[in-house]
Amino acid sequence: MSRYRKIFNKVFALLFLFALLSFNTDVFAADGEALFKANCSSCHKPDKDFTGPALQGWKSRQPDGWLYKWIAGPQKVIDSGDPYAKELFGKWKGSGVMSGFPQLPKEDVDAIMKYVDDYKPPVPGGGGATGQQPAEDNSLLFGILTLVLALIAFILLQVNSNLRKLSDEKEGIRRSEPVPVYKNKAYLMAGILVLFAVGGYYTINGAIGLGRMKNYQPEQPIYYSHQVHAGTNQISCLYCHGGAQDSKHANIPSVNVCMNCHKGIAKYEGPDKLVREDGTAIDGTAEIKKLYAYAGWNETTKTYNPDKNGDGLPDGATPIEWVKVHNLPDHVYFNHSQHVKVGKQQCQTCHGNIQEMPEVYQFSDLSMGWCINCHRESKVDFYNKADSTGNKFYSIYEKFHKDLKSGKMDSVTVEKIGGTECQKCHY
Repeated sequence: MSRYRKIFNKVFALLFLFALLSFNTDVFAADGEALFKANCSSCHKPDKDFTGPALQGWKSRQPDGWLYKWIAGPQKVIDSGDPYAKELFGKWKGSGVMSGFPQLPKEDVDAIMKYVDDYKPPVPGGGGATGQQPAEDNSLLFGILTLVLALIAFILLQVNSNLRKLSDEKEGIRRSEPVPVYKNKAYLMAGILVLFAVGGYYTINGAIGLGRMKNYQPEQPIYYSHQVHAGTNQISCLYCHGGAQDSKHANIPSVNVCMNCHKGIAKYEGPDKLVREDGTAIDGTAEIKKLYAYAGWNETTKTYNPDKNGDGLPDGATPIEWVKVHNLPDHVYFNHSQHVKVGKQQCQTCHGNIQEMPEVYQFSDLSMGWCINCHRESKVDFYNKADSTGNKFYSIYEKFHKDLKSGKMDSVTVEKIGGTECQKCHY
């Protein structure tokens, strides 16, 4: 029976290893949707043109293997004289050259393009922050399967022990009584290792996520749809958030900024139905009346209420207590103007497709790793001495100018000019 016992021990070891690997398989699998949203969604949509071209149908437009070279270094492909790259750049040169993603392995690129190929437009009023059904999470299924396999392995070991006992009795072999399960060192060690792995996984994930508020979506005192304002009506973000290009803070617009338009727009007649995340219908006209109450505006006379108490405000006017959505730790310095005006970043880089959000939610986790990765990939508007274009501040970087001229570099990223130094964001 010793031969069978060895076989059962090997089976148990294999099942235990499988359990550990399959406990949360989705952690290791490439998530095409998450990769697309993190790297591509600020410039591309799967099904229609945006800042860059729509990605669906890419196989029929591109030569085989071309995509991987393009994603790794678009400027190099253009400079190589590739005809398709030149055609693409000529059509979209108004948007600039796409940033390269050399850190993306082939498997991640394949996952992104599979998501693009399988993408279907969201159903109006559907679930999820963007109207799409939430991605299926199989973690519970894998957990149950792991427990079932562990139970089967335990039963097989007990069967092995009983068969061995019966065989010994038949052959007249006397052996000492087996060690009880709760005293068996092998079982105890296996249990400790499982608890340590599971507990460690959740503890580390919990510690990493402390203070992060990804997908945070508070209910505001007035239902304000960016989809209607920035999407349907094409109102520039900087009209309401003018501080984004001039100061550290983007600023929440004052009531007067809202009233610039809504003095004349007292009724919502937009093509889109206003619906909250939970499916509750919203009366857009009633929300405008809330604005009038905050502003102290008399809809009948189309004038502000008189200032009878002499406080400099129309009687009844009060500030709107908007709930802040995006929060950074107090020890982190972030300057909007440095990113928007100097870095020429679009709002969507950090905030996602804000023009498609009925209610604003935090798109990215705003973690330090997320910011550092952006600095490693984003190119600065480096000064070109030949035609005096670009940011003149970067004219002092003589080494980079020489490297660009000699062909050692094709562009300069934020990381190269100190964008990953600790004191840039923490001091």
